Amino acid sequence: MFIDEAIIQVRSGSGGDGVVHFRREKFVPFGGPDGGDGGKGGDVVLKVVSTLNTLYTFRHQSRYKAHDGARGGKQNMTGRSGNDLILQVPPGTLVYDHNSSDVLGDLVAEGDSLIVARGGRGGRGNARFASSRNQAPRIAERGEPGQELSLRLELRLIADIGIVGVPNAGKSTLLAAVTNAKPKIASYPFTTLEPNLGVAELDIDTTLVLADIPGLIEGAHQGIGLGHEFLRHIQRTKVLIHLLDGQAEDPLLDFAQINSELALFDPNLGDKPQVVAINKIDLPDVRKRLPDIESGLREKGHEPMAISALAGTNVRQLLYQAARLLSELPFEVQVGELPVYRVESDPREYNIERQLDGWHVSGEAIERAAAMTYWEYDQSVMRFQRILQTLGIEDALRAAGVQVGETVFIGDFELEWQD
Repeated sequence: MFIDEAIIQVRSGSGGDGVVHFRREKFVPFGGPDGGDGGKGGDVVLKVVSTLNTLYTFRHQSRYKAHDGARGGKQNMTGRSGNDLILQVPPGTLVYDHNSSDVLGDLVAEGDSLIVARGGRGGRGNARFASSRNQAPRIAERGEPGQELSLRLELRLIADIGIVGVPNAGKSTLLAAVTNAKPKIASYPFTTLEPNLGVAELDIDTTLVLADIPGLIEGAHQGIGLGHEFLRHIQRTKVLIHLLDGQAEDPLLDFAQINSELALFDPNLGDKPQVVAINKIDLPDVRKRLPDIESGLREKGHEPMAISALAGTNVRQLLYQAARLLSELPFEVQVGELPVYRVESDPREYNIERQLDGWHVSGEAIERAAAMTYWEYDQSVMRFQRILQTLGIEDALRAAGVQVGETVFIGDFELEWQD
């Protein structure tokens, strides 16, 4: 089954907790702190595997979590890091943040990988907090929580040549005639309900990857018919074979309509080089009206080719013409990859809101600091107090009117305000 879109939830591993521990040995009465650090949590990584051609593996499972880091140990032993979780995706996978629709990555080639959720760092043990002024620190950090986000994966087929046209124009027949692909073929519209890929070998040095794109109808750019589901697969192709149905009522109108739908969906599609072919010339009525169709296309600036995908007439010449256009493309246009970027935000930003049950403080840095605090150790609580001061949250709460005894919520923690 061809699946070209999936929404999944991923969570990286949390870091392991650092520990509070002191060296205990005979004849060593003041051994000092030896609590080790926690291990790093595992990352969630998307990696391209060329043997995949669909997102079907994500159909039945939508939640994925990497392993957590292990807790630190005594004698300054660091906990084991959590294993990374590697999710395999096919070439041509676009990765979006589902909530913001920001593009996180464009995975195109075999071996391409993208870390979508980084594992939390391990918490520091009390040995890391020892100093000349505090030789027996009862302070450590819990592991940093893992990152969690919702991803939308979108597959866009990678092909040299895209075959486009109205339903029943003969696109699947052409693909089957020039490659080993076996698409469903019948004499009624919308036989093809999913894109098909095939490889055509022209000579010992030239091969072409062709994609048969399901038929387009008027309004496809708005999602009508098979619309958006398959128009995006044309975006990665470099050259188009525009196949016209010689038996259609008005092939010239079909030609204009398809080009219009392509340009309305993505203006760049309208600029792609096209080889225009009139199909079904093995039929007498098509041969009879062929001169009129060719004349109308020449008036629009196109030099059409007459073929029969079923009989194999001129199909090889058609592929050579498409290969010639492909070879003439500049390298940067031929590659045509989308940018890869990640939207950055300031983790120190915070928000304070007063609600019926108390004051709610939200922000990436302060919520992470709260989750990493050992609340049972006074020194850890004092360190968290200094973080509040450093980020300016303490002054901001006072300015907002917080009173002694009121509850302050930070992440999953409830704190009582004291002056």
